[in-house]
Amino acid sequence: MPYVVTRSCCADASCVLACPVNCIHPAPGEPGFGSAEMLYVDPRTCVDCGACTTACPVDALKPHTALTDGELPFLELNAAYYRENPHADRTPMYVVPRQRNLSDGELSVAVIGAGPAGLFAADELLRHPGVRVTVYDRLPTPYGLVRAGVAPDHQDTKQVTELFRAMESQPGFSYRLGVEIGTDLTHADLLRAHHAVIYAVGAATDRRLGIEGEDLPGSVSATDFVAWYNGHPDRAHDDYALDCARAVVIGNGNVALDVARILTADPEALARTDISDRALARLRTSKVREVVLLGRRGPAQAAFTVPELLALGALEDVDVSVEGWPDGLASDATEKTRLLADLAARAPVAGRRRIVLRFLASPVRLIGDGRVRALEITGTELRTDDYGTVRAVPATGDTHTLETGLVLRSVGYRARPVPGLPFDEADATVPHEAGRVEPGVYVAGWIKRGPTGFIGTNKTCAHETVQSLLDDFVAGRLTRPLSGVTVAAGALDLHAWRAIDHVERTAGEATGRPRVKLTDTDSLRHAAAQRAAPTIPTTPTAPAAGKG
Repeated sequence: MPYVVTRSCCADASCVLACPVNCIHPAPGEPGFGSAEMLYVDPRTCVDCGACTTACPVDALKPHTALTDGELPFLELNAAYYRENPHADRTPMYVVPRQRNLSDGELSVAVIGAGPAGLFAADELLRHPGVRVTVYDRLPTPYGLVRAGVAPDHQDTKQVTELFRAMESQPGFSYRLGVEIGTDLTHADLLRAHHAVIYAVGAATDRRLGIEGEDLPGSVSATDFVAWYNGHPDRAHDDYALDCARAVVIGNGNVALDVARILTADPEALARTDISDRALARLRTSKVREVVLLGRRGPAQAAFTVPELLALGALEDVDVSVEGWPDGLASDATEKTRLLADLAARAPVAGRRRIVLRFLASPVRLIGDGRVRALEITGTELRTDDYGTVRAVPATGDTHTLETGLVLRSVGYRARPVPGLPFDEADATVPHEAGRVEPGVYVAGWIKRGPTGFIGTNKTCAHETVQSLLDDFVAGRLTRPLSGVTVAAGALDLHAWRAIDHVERTAGEATGRPRVKLTDTDSLRHAAAQRAAPTIPTTPTAPAAGKG
């Protein structure tokens, strides 16, 4: 097989469009695109041209001769996809959206949130000449979870920022960073200044466990912990006492695996990444030797993806073991459970740090004397309800304790209500129809669909929302802006962000790192002012007449 996808790629479809023989699937428009864990190269039809590697923004594609030992399982993973999904009909199913030609400045849109969802929405809009997009974000820096959520040992995934750089360089694009909607500007301000507003604000909080002792010191949100080691300004100056031998992560999704890897990683390896300097200093003195990941359900229901599991199994100098293996699992084997079975069969190596994947275990309460000292857990068993959903229920009621000084909950993200918009408390999303809340107000990303999918999932999501917006504009359902937005004092533009980026990258070059992150707002704003800003287009005070 000449070329292989080797990780949970961004799935933005650049490689699909670049491939001259249509051998990368699922493609846009096909079942599974945007929801599959990754894309796959057909080994039978790939012609070894390398076009996909040039197009891929995260270097996820490699020739089979360049695979490392840890990447070799991706050969079978790619081939197996086509055995189960032969794609006999090779006719591309993706239809390039019709370009709508508008007069310059005829349509003005505000996008709230500069993460992947917001930037993909901006990119979809700017495919149509005449559109102007202003992207707002509360932070002085863009890129959302790509900057502050992707683990520092996954630098390849962060290369998608080069794709974002291309998006933000387009005519008609502008930033207003460091601006909080609801404080510096209101929803009404935005509607007065733009034809439409797209909210792509993500899901900024975590779900709680609802058990006794959850608020003890040492009980931590994985969301906050990830923000800490990634240098998010809101959490960069937090501190965590990594003075216990065992940490417990409740949850077994990709974020849980990220946290486990970082806690057991060699600090010298992390020192070559963009990890927060404060977090790196703490990890250098960490006493954590074992990280246990608890999953209420069984191996077959684990939330992490196969590529992330493969990466975990390929770690050097870290043991990975599996506990809570239910009887009869082999009768319903999947790629995920086969990989877990291989891990379960491994013999431990003395002296190594250890990651334990423990299934069929549920937290009962946290025990402590002013801080967490132990976690009480109980065994579970699987039952299928009337709707076919597999659920975990207590097995016997017996409990036992795990000694630990650090418990991290990683059981999902949750969005906050958006002022001025309806909100569904049950699933923490804004009610919508194809992204349309009402004519002129739209949603994209996790605030629209919930915290599901991957970076590239936002591309398909944004396309749907933008089509709804353009349909409303053409039909005359959008209100013409009355005046330009009054830019909040201190708003940072694209040039300011490029100045911050330059300062961080330059500091990184001096130390052999991709960048050294500035982690507090004052330092970020100081860096933004280092170079004189050129004149850049601003939101017009008297927009050209539009429809509506």
